[in-house]
Amino acid sequence: MRYPSLDILRTIAIIVMVLVHFAGNLSGYKLPISGLGAPLFTFLSGVSYRLWINGLVTKGVRDEEISKISIRRGLFVFGVGFAFNILVWLPEDTFNWDVLTFIGSAILLLNLLRHQPLMIPVAIALTSIFISPVLRAITDYPAYWINYYFEADLTLSEVLIGYFVTGYFPIFPWITYSLTGFIVASMMFPEDQSEKPGVGKFLSFGGVLICCGVSLLVFGERFADPLQQYFFTGWTMFPASTEYVLITVGSAILLFCLLHQFVDLHPRLPEQKHRFQIFKVFSRYAFTIYLLHHIVHLWPLWIYGIAQGQEATEYWQKAMSVSVSLPLAVLFLALCYFILRRLDPEKRYGMEQWMRWLCG
Repeated sequence: MRYPSLDILRTIAIIVMVLVHFAGNLSGYKLPISGLGAPLFTFLSGVSYRLWINGLVTKGVRDEEISKISIRRGLFVFGVGFAFNILVWLPEDTFNWDVLTFIGSAILLLNLLRHQPLMIPVAIALTSIFISPVLRAITDYPAYWINYYFEADLTLSEVLIGYFVTGYFPIFPWITYSLTGFIVASMMFPEDQSEKPGVGKFLSFGGVLICCGVSLLVFGERFADPLQQYFFTGWTMFPASTEYVLITVGSAILLFCLLHQFVDLHPRLPEQKHRFQIFKVFSRYAFTIYLLHHIVHLWPLWIYGIAQGQEATEYWQKAMSVSVSLPLAVLFLALCYFILRRLDPEKRYGMEQWMRWLCG
């Protein structure tokens, strides 16, 4: 079963990321919505995986086959993430640990946890939140971020440290998002529908997380300096601070539950498919759009820089004003929608088709 709420949220996430990346990479301008797309995107990866598993079980697919497909898909996304780093962000950023390498890793972990009691992924998610500041302190996180960008030597130790702790999207604490999405979906859509909990419990939990995060933002300055330096650093995405994680995880839970309650469970609204056409298009091709929008706005920068006899990155963040880059982002999104909506809805295209063809 397709849930319009997921299409809406995935569309919001991809639109936010496109706008933020065009403005940031072309103009060096940080939009107020910066840092809001990736948490929602990674949270939905956990929700989608749970619902995908439910669909395969309903079709009678054997558990062994589900594991094989999961592993192939996880490795596919992980591998595409590496290719993306090399071909789009240039070879020196091969091990910057972008969101795609993280999501590939998350799929592999979720496959291992899907038969475990829910308390295990809950414990891992909570541990991830609280252990991440400790790991950043141990590894000296600031030493890997020069001029606000991740840099590391190509040694095994630093590559692994980047993967787990210091990269752009390290396992800790970002695994919290995928695990939370998986946990929420597992509880909201159990095999035994008689045990399905009310949405109100999830709304309350999401609200509590947001309140905790906001409280830390307000009162964090009162903590001792060591705690402020690593544990309560304010609203930061790099690193993903405790406050940032709590607020964005809580917000993702709230948005998903509210939309599920008022859209998915609406007696007539889901049947009015024309109202959700734009969300369905962006949702079906979110993977492709994520890759394509980087190519569209970054490759011209690299090519122009080299053509001018400069470094490839010479014009990064200073190619144009934000009054130009944002309309270009909107134009890109509009072209994606009008082109993709004309494709056969019964078929898959782009990276989604490659993943299905290669992985099942």
